[in-house]
Amino acid sequence: MKVANKKIIRKLSYNNLKTAKTRNIIAIFAIALTTLLFTSLFTISLSINQSIQEANFRQVGGWSHGSFKYLTQEQYDEIKSDALIKDYGLRRFVGMAADVPFNKSHVEIGYSDATQAHWMYCDPIKGHLPAEGTNEAATDTHILALLGIEPVIGNSFTMAFDVDGTEVTKTFILSGWWEYDDVIKANHVLIPLTRAQKIYDQVGIGTGIGKDGLTASWNMDVMLGSTLHIEQDLYNILANHGYQSESRAAGENYIPIGVNWGYSGSQLADNIDPMVVVTLIGLLLLILFTGYLIIYNIFQITVSNDIKFYGLLKTIGTTGKQLKRIIYFQAFLLSMIGIPFGLLSGYLIGIKLTPVILSTLNVVKANTVSSSPLIFLGSAVFALITVIISCRRPGRIAAKVSPLEAIRYSDGTNYKKKMRGARHGASLSKMAFANLRRNNSKTIITVISLSLSLLLLNTTVTFTNGFDMDKYLTEVVADFIVADAHYFQVGNYWNKNYAIPDDVISDLENKSGIESGGRVYGQSSLAEEFVTEDYLRASQSQWNSKEALDYMVASKEKNESGLLSNRVQLYGMERFVLDKTKLIEGDLTKLYEPSGHYIAAVYGLDDYGNAMPSTNWASIGDTVTIRHIKAYEYFDPNTGEILDQNSIREGQDYRLRTTVFDDIDYEVVARIGIPHTLSYRYYGADEFVMNAQLFMEDTGTNDMMYYACDVDDENTDAMEAFLSNLTNNQNTQLGYESKFTYAAEFDSFRKMFLILGGVLSFIIGIVGILNFLNAMLTSILSRRHELAMLQSIGMTGKQLKLMLIWEGLYYTLGAVITSLVLIITVGPFLSNAFSSMFWFSTYQFTLVPIISVTPFFAILGIIVPLIVYRNITKRSIIERLREIE
Repeated sequence: MKVANKKIIRKLSYNNLKTAKTRNIIAIFAIALTTLLFTSLFTISLSINQSIQEANFRQVGGWSHGSFKYLTQEQYDEIKSDALIKDYGLRRFVGMAADVPFNKSHVEIGYSDATQAHWMYCDPIKGHLPAEGTNEAATDTHILALLGIEPVIGNSFTMAFDVDGTEVTKTFILSGWWEYDDVIKANHVLIPLTRAQKIYDQVGIGTGIGKDGLTASWNMDVMLGSTLHIEQDLYNILANHGYQSESRAAGENYIPIGVNWGYSGSQLADNIDPMVVVTLIGLLLLILFTGYLIIYNIFQITVSNDIKFYGLLKTIGTTGKQLKRIIYFQAFLLSMIGIPFGLLSGYLIGIKLTPVILSTLNVVKANTVSSSPLIFLGSAVFALITVIISCRRPGRIAAKVSPLEAIRYSDGTNYKKKMRGARHGASLSKMAFANLRRNNSKTIITVISLSLSLLLLNTTVTFTNGFDMDKYLTEVVADFIVADAHYFQVGNYWNKNYAIPDDVISDLENKSGIESGGRVYGQSSLAEEFVTEDYLRASQSQWNSKEALDYMVASKEKNESGLLSNRVQLYGMERFVLDKTKLIEGDLTKLYEPSGHYIAAVYGLDDYGNAMPSTNWASIGDTVTIRHIKAYEYFDPNTGEILDQNSIREGQDYRLRTTVFDDIDYEVVARIGIPHTLSYRYYGADEFVMNAQLFMEDTGTNDMMYYACDVDDENTDAMEAFLSNLTNNQNTQLGYESKFTYAAEFDSFRKMFLILGGVLSFIIGIVGILNFLNAMLTSILSRRHELAMLQSIGMTGKQLKLMLIWEGLYYTLGAVITSLVLIITVGPFLSNAFSSMFWFSTYQFTLVPIISVTPFFAILGIIVPLIVYRNITKRSIIERLREIE
């Protein structure tokens, strides 16, 4: 039979709460602290994610989810109507400005509709986007500054830029401008589509697409319904219309796609390593467990103190289920006060800490703080779940206890059993240890709660100390690199026009502080290797259709062995730079010999420094024949007629063959990897390295691509200042890169994790200390009658204090020992987890953080018992003896 007793249960719960105000305050504080932990962490985490994501968008150049590249108009019109696409923007590339004053900037001229311009951060703060049928253009303040033009609407400016291999010069009327953002890699000059079409007509593209496959193509950026699986959604959109994005060789239905890597959620869903998943889940469970420990401990203590009350309720017919409801209702009431307080205080802490953490990242705006509703909703839900879980065992204890057991129940249920050991001697330390064993579960929980902060602190320090700068700077192996500014621009191809004058480097070498340096000569003459047809098809299938591969194979010249000619990239390196390459296999010493014909085959490296076998074919001992081309001619493959290069018509079938050349055989003596900063910085052809002298002799060229050097510590700042002045004032055609810029970025990245981990350790440490304080307080308060009895039979106050101090030290030093055991146990797991999350991480075992904090924990173990002792001894022994337990 059901009885309408919910109202009376709520009344009992409320009245019982009113009888224990101090305990309620502690419980509310515990719930608030747990909520604070969740809220501050969620605020900081989401703010960091939002800020880094925003910085990523700015580096990418926009926040659209993805893109379909190099479309025809027909493909664009077909795909844009797909149901998976929620919004789209159109972008059509016209050309690039690369000469002074734009040689140190990536400047694109093109058309973007209003949607696309908005996604690319190209919203004019003054004026408007260019109107169709006009000569207007909109751009940023950086472009205007380089041109010496005031940002005033109506001003005219003239630019020279390359359009599919043809240089054009155009004058525009400024219709609008926006502020320059130095994080965004590309600068845009936006023009009307009608003006773009006139330029296409001028250079002979018309309504087609340029020879480079990019100019005049239709590029569509899209927004999807979700960011969780951007890449898969783009694949699905292509499949819906019969297209694919895997390989040109697979058919003419190939359309390349681009995924915005700035969306961290998409990257996490598509690329996350299982070890990273386990680590993140482990961190979340650690946070939940931390909150559980404190709330569970408090409600367990509450049930222990009220056990007689629950026993009396049982004698009048209250069921176990109803007793559970009383406890849960009390927890709910306390949560309604504690959770809002924790949400507010946690968010305020997050607001204060987030700028501190973000300020360590140079590319992130330090004032970006997330106000997502998920922070408050997630924190409240996690806190409430933690409270509910924490009440389960105390609820079961209250529900199962019989009225008779309730009368006899105390914190020292097993006291007699434990005290049998006293016949061997009742020292204060033994008595303290026996007191802790009265309630093993409470002791274990308190020790674990204290040890978690130590564990997390040690893990944070281990993690951040494991950030290996040498690994991080694997790609940045020289202190300074000096080259033409074009060399450092993404998308630019190096040629002899960008060679560095030798006298500039000679002057640089005379500067004090240079420990060593070396020149690298780039290929400015035609050169080819000879490979098998299978290798050629395999290496080029990623970028070419099957038909294009067939044409390529048919048009290639063959040597006497039937091998096909193939473009090759050569380096001429002086010894300093050769020593900076990564030796995969072989011996570089022969390359130092100026007279021998030896080369090293270059292989691509992954993030972990491992060679990728598909990036070259040559092995140690192979002979590579390099054809150094002096002259060549064009001919009609059908008639054999020699063609004038300037008279070849669009669409006309023609081939190229060498007429004057030198075939030179080289022995491969090593397989190496070249750090990106020392490479051509673009790929697509097999690469080989020879010493500088041999390179100049065999190619007949001496065009220097860059100069790299190391500088002693005392002269680093002076060299930085000198190169900055040289490249910005004296010779603006030049540019330079500094290793120390990358090192500063690495240090800020490491510092961010150290601060975040330190904050988390501090908050969890407070939780542990509160648990310790609760454990000591309730233990002493529940035994105040017993302690008074001990004093009444002769125990001095000093002895009582020493016994309580022993109890405190057992707690705190036990936490230290537990932390040491856990660190040693989980060390191998952490090693794998760290290396999986960051390729530049190297696990370094350390116990220094725990050892450093041990004295503080020892002091804590002494001070807390003394504080509690002082409070209970304010009343006389007789007054305490008169109290009924």
